[in-house]
Amino acid sequence: MAKSESSVQFDGIELLHLYHQNPSIKLRNQLVEIHKGLVRKMAYKFIHLCHEPYEDLEQIGYFGLIRAIERFNPNHGYAFSSFAVPYIRGEILHFLRDRSTLLKIPRRWQELYNEGQKIRKELTSSLGRPAKDTDIAGKLHISLQEWQECKLANQNRMPLSLDATPGNYVDYQITLGDLLPCPRSTMLQQQEEERLQLQGAMSMLDDKPRMAVELILVNEFTRKDAAKKIGASPMTVTRYLHKGIQDLICYLQPQPESEVLSA
Repeated sequence: MAKSESSVQFDGIELLHLYHQNPSIKLRNQLVEIHKGLVRKMAYKFIHLCHEPYEDLEQIGYFGLIRAIERFNPNHGYAFSSFAVPYIRGEILHFLRDRSTLLKIPRRWQELYNEGQKIRKELTSSLGRPAKDTDIAGKLHISLQEWQECKLANQNRMPLSLDATPGNYVDYQITLGDLLPCPRSTMLQQQEEERLQLQGAMSMLDDKPRMAVELILVNEFTRKDAAKKIGASPMTVTRYLHKGIQDLICYLQPQPESEVLSA
């Protein structure tokens, strides 16, 4: 019998606690499976705004989900979905920025793409059918993978019209312009995501460094007053503060993919 939604959610919370206490690849993979809907939903939001395949966006989103699982502390009462979504969205945005239209494409790829377009027309005419990527790559004397990467890079340089309609909704059309948020809402959304990320990172600090950061940097206590509140000397509070700041920097910095995929 299939598990109910509440049962799956309960299992997810239990697994998050287990993973936090004793991390393992097996538990992490189970959590990824349970929360994969967050990745798919976010990847779908981006699919109409770029030329990248949905599968690539989804795979990149999983890196963000894994980082969120590894950094989440279930003992602080935050919803995991609110914690994870900024990580997933951030990974996809970093990926798209790396392949954005503003990046220069190597001259060789530009020349190959232009030559490939000519070959496509010639082959389509001579073969009596649409030319395949394998046909074009063969004529260019390059691998299929290089041709596909070259083609994708050039496609991502092409500007999209804001009047383009990625889909129809009932009796009206939605354009790309309609899907793009205004600058103010984008800024507010980014601020909220950064706040959630900072909140999540703060929850991972040890108690004394977290108190030092909150009292001095957030509540603007003097170090002397913070020392009275914490019950330590001002010099000790300074050490707590420095440790808290260094740990926050570490938690908020993107990790290399090799670290995410390692046990």
